[in-house]
Amino acid sequence: MLAMRGLAALVLAASAPAGGFTLQDPAIDEASALVVVGGAHGTDRLWATTNDSGDTGRVFVVDDAGRTVGVTHWSQSPRDVEALAPAPSGRDVWVGDIGDNTASREHVQVARVPVGRGERTVHPTIYSLSYPDGAHDAETLLCDPATGRLYVATKGWLGGTLYAAPQRLVAGQDNPLLPIAAVLPMATDGAFLPGGDAVIVRGYFTATTYRWPSMDKIASFPLPRQDQGEGVGVAAEGTVWLSSEGVHSEVVSMRLPAGALPSAAHRPAGPGSDQPQGDSTVTGTTGESGGAWWPWVLGGGAAAVALGGFLRSLRRP
Repeated sequence: MLAMRGLAALVLAASAPAGGFTLQDPAIDEASALVVVGGAHGTDRLWATTNDSGDTGRVFVVDDAGRTVGVTHWSQSPRDVEALAPAPSGRDVWVGDIGDNTASREHVQVARVPVGRGERTVHPTIYSLSYPDGAHDAETLLCDPATGRLYVATKGWLGGTLYAAPQRLVAGQDNPLLPIAAVLPMATDGAFLPGGDAVIVRGYFTATTYRWPSMDKIASFPLPRQDQGEGVGVAAEGTVWLSSEGVHSEVVSMRLPAGALPSAAHRPAGPGSDQPQGDSTVTGTTGESGGAWWPWVLGGGAAAVALGGFLRSLRRP
């Protein structure tokens, strides 16, 4: 009973949103990524998002009332756009055409495009990426704010893998990805936290934070309930914003639990180990497949939602 009460308190604390808005534009019907644009030092705060497969290549920019205030058209025929990542400049985003539900693509693609208020059409350089171990589905693209290097996290039922792109991408040739770490199952998006010393990777119901660049797990925690939560963006002051698919879907914000922050107190994994570990009041952190029991309880529901989303995606053009 005490364990259940503790879980209920954790869910309530982690899922209480600090604010949000509804996307007003019916053209944003399959929002699969989210980036917070601006907002630092009193600058205009906006949010960038993009639809996944079935749409042309365009990035929408919305304000804090959910109104579309800008659109960047960058391609007429992308394959399956699933991710965005902020470029270090703060004025551009990397677009990840990295979706592959049937694991049949030999290459995935990324492009860097400008975003902001107003409508524009651009013709960016397209870079091709390939996995060393065959095709994978992926929905998460990360860009290191310090180095500008790109990373792709795959979406797997039992867990995904974070791959690093070459530091310098070359157009017109293959850019091989290098596996570097494991991530949580069914990853749908990710982002760096302010300061660049940690990243957050989300699934449908839960998220995990990792120290950067070691990718040691800090903590896992539940997210606010969403119909099909797929996007996550982090503001300069640390507020986490979450988006979901569907017409007029909500974008909500939350504060990370204290134990999920990179500065959280940690303890060794066990005798003779110096591996950083997360705050045990959030969840056990003995690796992606170990730790506390409650993620497995939530996982049953998450798997059902994920399967439904996967089947719907296969029916899309």
